[in-house]
Amino acid sequence: MLTKEQILEALRDVKDPEINRSLVELNMIRDIRIEGDTVSLTVVLTITGCPLKAKIEDDVVAAIRALGAEKVNLQFGAMTDEERAALSAQLRGGQAQTHNVTPGQAPLLNPILAKDSNTTFIAVTSGKGGVGKSTVTVNLAVALARLGKKVGIIDADIYGFSVPDMMNIDQRPTVIGETILPVEKQNVKVMSMGFFVEDNSPIIWRGPMLGKMLRNFFSEVHWGEELDYLLLDLPPGTGDMALDVHTMIPQSMEIVVTTPHATAAFVAARAGAMAKRTGHEILGIVENMAWYEAKDGSKEYVFGRGGGAKLAETLACELLAQIPLGQPDNHPSEPDYSPSIYGEKTAIGQLYIDMAKRVVEKCSEVTTR
Repeated sequence: MLTKEQILEALRDVKDPEINRSLVELNMIRDIRIEGDTVSLTVVLTITGCPLKAKIEDDVVAAIRALGAEKVNLQFGAMTDEERAALSAQLRGGQAQTHNVTPGQAPLLNPILAKDSNTTFIAVTSGKGGVGKSTVTVNLAVALARLGKKVGIIDADIYGFSVPDMMNIDQRPTVIGETILPVEKQNVKVMSMGFFVEDNSPIIWRGPMLGKMLRNFFSEVHWGEELDYLLLDLPPGTGDMALDVHTMIPQSMEIVVTTPHATAAFVAARAGAMAKRTGHEILGIVENMAWYEAKDGSKEYVFGRGGGAKLAETLACELLAQIPLGQPDNHPSEPDYSPSIYGEKTAIGQLYIDMAKRVVEKCSEVTTR
């Protein structure tokens, strides 16, 4: 006959998908009752209406049936405000204890900015809007995830947030006390101002408020397992938000996105120059909308030619990739549908995989200097 100890031991391997911690460790398994081959229990979720409730249910039932139970009766509850506050403190406090802190310094609430963090920050920037900076960000992030890397995105384009829509994310982050859990799509964890705005309303904020929001994305977001790469989709240009990022994350590297058009490349050079002046490494240039490939295989250079190579020469860095004009051939009925992400086996999807491999190589070169 099964025992409560056996059930708890089996459920130690079942994790909350958002927090990435054992349900048993989080004290989410309650009221275990065993009657013959039937096991009944309650799973206490972090919040009512947890978006990953079905995933948790499937994992719990599978783990208990693997022990030999014929039937599993599962009920769901939700943590009280006090329990959520305690969990939030546990998550934030646990993070602070696992990373080095300078003597006399207040504990870090999020290790991702700690000096001994192994996360590589990559800011994706451009001189002007409309060059496909966010498209490059989401596709590079997914390509890195396809290579087996742990990846996150901060949609730091506060006024022009678009990452949730581009990745077809319609759920909101879970908030536990003062801790926010990012939303995950295509194995990429995402945090965006778009999650906190109703009905696509405009943001009317000044610089200091924007900087505070960005700092909150670092101090209050629980990214779970340490990320290999965190991509920041910056607003175009060299304004307050870009300056905040350069100040807040001095170790960040940058990718500059442009089109082949000479004017776009000329403007993008200012964003690159700002990165250099603040001591940031430029990983390289991505020339987006490089050409349009007609059905007969010929290339039409809709926005001109040479802008990316010229910019790379100006900034003394590498032209990482030339991405042609295209539209992902995705269908809303497909699992993990994202309107702006190219399939792994498509021609453009492969270009992003190749770029991701080169980015990994260059980041490794920089960190081993």
